[in-house]
Amino acid sequence: MRAVLAQAILSVVLASAACAEPLSKIAIIIDDLGWQLAAAERVINLPGAVSCSVLPQTPRGAEIAVMAYDKGKDVLLHLPLQPMSRDERADPGGITLDMSRARFAEMFAADLATVPHAVGISSHRGSLLTRHPGHMRWLMEEIGARDGLFFVDSYTTHLSVALAIAEESGIPARRRDVFLDSDAAPESVAREFERLKRLARKRGAAIGIGHPYPATLAFLEKALPKLEEEGFRLVGIRELVLGQPVETGVKAMVARAGQPERKGD
Repeated sequence: MRAVLAQAILSVVLASAACAEPLSKIAIIIDDLGWQLAAAERVINLPGAVSCSVLPQTPRGAEIAVMAYDKGKDVLLHLPLQPMSRDERADPGGITLDMSRARFAEMFAADLATVPHAVGISSHRGSLLTRHPGHMRWLMEEIGARDGLFFVDSYTTHLSVALAIAEESGIPARRRDVFLDSDAAPESVAREFERLKRLARKRGAAIGIGHPYPATLAFLEKALPKLEEEGFRLVGIRELVLGQPVETGVKAMVARAGQPERKGD
């Protein structure tokens, strides 16, 4: 009798699990890290799998990338690409339209070397360069030449061909769905975050990009712990693009060393 009852309970549990809707995935990337350590530390300490996008050749970029990695965050190289506006200041390590193929490859390699533990590339600005198929093919060739990297188009212009060229080139890639803080007012951040959740519910997954602004970080500190009870799962950008969570910190070091993890280390 007990065996029959146990079997009945197990069947109910399994049926409930099968019917339960999977949580919609949300990935959040915080861009433009590398200049200010205090703001980056606040980003790195956000709850959950918030991804950190680090500008190359910045004063604190390498340090911030290592800190983020050790804290279990996905790290991206936030690659500066030439914008349309000539009024915007040039970024260190920027990729421009007038570069030769060789110079392009040289700058990309130099930029990547300054952001340790980068698992992917995201575009910084790029409203001019991302609409040029030739240069986007160069970029995808550089990404493809390095095992495991993927691409995220920040999508600063609707004329961007970056995602299409990535797909043609066989590079794993996704496009940003929502900018959380194009307007950094708290009410605007809250409104865009709700839009991000609606898109995630509709599509099963969505990507939001924010910046290390005080209003953005203050909002995320309160909002992120509530996501799971609202039916969402916050994931690193690598998991969203590749379906693979990144191994970081102590676990990554243990895996590389081939040694069992010791409690209390």
